[in-house]
Amino acid sequence: MGIIKDNTSKIREQCQELILSDKQIEEIMRRLLKEINRGLGKATQPEADIKCFITYVQDLPNGKEKGKFLALDLGGTNFRVLLIHLKDENDFEMLSKIYAIPQSIMLGSGTQLFDHIAECLANFMKEHSVYEEKLPLGFTFSFPLTQLGLTKGILARWTKGFNCSGVVGEDVVQLLKDAIARRGLDVQIEICAILNDTTGTLMSCAWKNHNCRIGLIVGTGSNACYVEKVENCEMFDGPKDPKKEHVLINTEWGAFGDNGALDFVRTEYDREIDHFSINPGRQIQEKMISGMYMGELARLAIVKFTRAGLLFGGVGSDILFKRGQFFTKYVSEIESDKPGTYMYCRDVLDELGLEHATDEDCANVRYICECVSSRAAHLVSAGIAALINKMDEKSVTVGVDGSVYRFHPKFHDLMKAKIRQFVKPDISFDLMLSEDGSGRGAALVAAVACREAH
Repeated sequence: MGIIKDNTSKIREQCQELILSDKQIEEIMRRLLKEINRGLGKATQPEADIKCFITYVQDLPNGKEKGKFLALDLGGTNFRVLLIHLKDENDFEMLSKIYAIPQSIMLGSGTQLFDHIAECLANFMKEHSVYEEKLPLGFTFSFPLTQLGLTKGILARWTKGFNCSGVVGEDVVQLLKDAIARRGLDVQIEICAILNDTTGTLMSCAWKNHNCRIGLIVGTGSNACYVEKVENCEMFDGPKDPKKEHVLINTEWGAFGDNGALDFVRTEYDREIDHFSINPGRQIQEKMISGMYMGELARLAIVKFTRAGLLFGGVGSDILFKRGQFFTKYVSEIESDKPGTYMYCRDVLDELGLEHATDEDCANVRYICECVSSRAAHLVSAGIAALINKMDEKSVTVGVDGSVYRFHPKFHDLMKAKIRQFVKPDISFDLMLSEDGSGRGAALVAAVACREAH
C-alpha cells in the first residue's frame, strides 16, 4: 500500500505548481488591469499586451429590433452562415449551416479563403431562397482586429491555427466584399458590421438581459469584451456623440503575458506548449486557458509522471506519447465521473492504449485534469473579476460562450465561486450561457446598426 500512496502524494506535490493561490490571483488581477489601462491609452497601446481594440459598437439591443438578417461567423476550423428573422422581443427564427474550412485553405491565400466563404454564402442563400433580397449581414470575425469603424477591420494577426497570406494588415470586410464581387451579381449583401465573437456574445445576451456588460469566450481560444466609458478610450476615433457615453472594448486578453507578466505562474508544461505552437511567445494567457491547449497541458503532465514511473507502472503508449492526442474533451469526460468511479476515465485511457491502468492511476489522472482545468477557470475568473471591479456597476451579467465553458462539468461553478471571492462585496453578478452568441450577436449588431442608420 505504501508505494501506491507514495506515488499519489508525489504526483500531488508536483501538481502544486498548477494551483493558483489567492495571492497569485490578486497579483494577476493587478497586472491584467494595468495592461488593460495601457491598452486604452494612446501612448501606451502600441506596447500593451492587451490591445483593447475599440469595436465602435455603442448601442446595445433594446429587444425591439426586427427583420431578416444574415450572419457569418468565422472563428475556428469551420464557419457558420446564419439567416435570422427577428420578430418580437425574444422571439426569433434561426436557420444555420456549418461549413468546413480545409487545412489547405487555413494555410493558403486570403483570396482562397474569402472565395470559399463567398461561395458557401451564395449556396446558403440559394438553399433558403433569400437570393433576391438584399439582406444586411453581420460578420463575426474572431481574430485580433484593429477596427477603424463598424464596417472596417484590419487583421492584426492570425491565431488558432490560421495562417492565410495577404490578409494581415488588410481590411477583412473589403476582402469579403471583393470575393462577393468576383462572383458577379449572384449575391446581394450589405455588410453592416464586423465584430468579434466576444462582442457577438455580449450583444446576444444583452438582447435577452439588458444588464449584460461583459462578453466572454472560453472555447478554442479565450477572450473578453466589456462596456467602457468613451472618455477612458483614447484610441476612439469615431464621431463623439454626447448621448453615447459608452463603447464596447474587445480586450484580446489572450495575449496577456506576452511580455512576461504571467511568467511567475507558468510551468514547464506551458513553456513546452508555447515552444511547439505555431505562434511561440504569443497568446500566452490563452495557452493556459483555452480548449486548444488544455488537453495537451494534461497530456504533458501525464507523460512526465509516466516517465518518472509514478503512473501506469511507468509503461505508457504510443498514442499517449504523441503530441496533441489527449483531447480537451477527455478532460471534461474524465471529470464527469462520479467520485470514486472511473467509467469515463477508463474509456479514455482505453482509447489511449492504457488498458493496464489501475484505479490509483485513474484517480491521479483525474487529479491532473482537475488541476489543469481549475487553473484555467481561475485565470478566467481573475480577468472577469478585474473587469467587473473596473466598471464598478452595482449589478452585471456576464454572457459566456465557448466549448470549454459549455461542456466542462465544473467550469461554471469554479468561476462563480472564484469571481465572488474577488469582486467588491457590494456588486452582484451573474454568468449567463449565451445561446448561440456569436451568430445571433452578429445579426443583432447588424440590426442595431440598421436601426441607427434609418
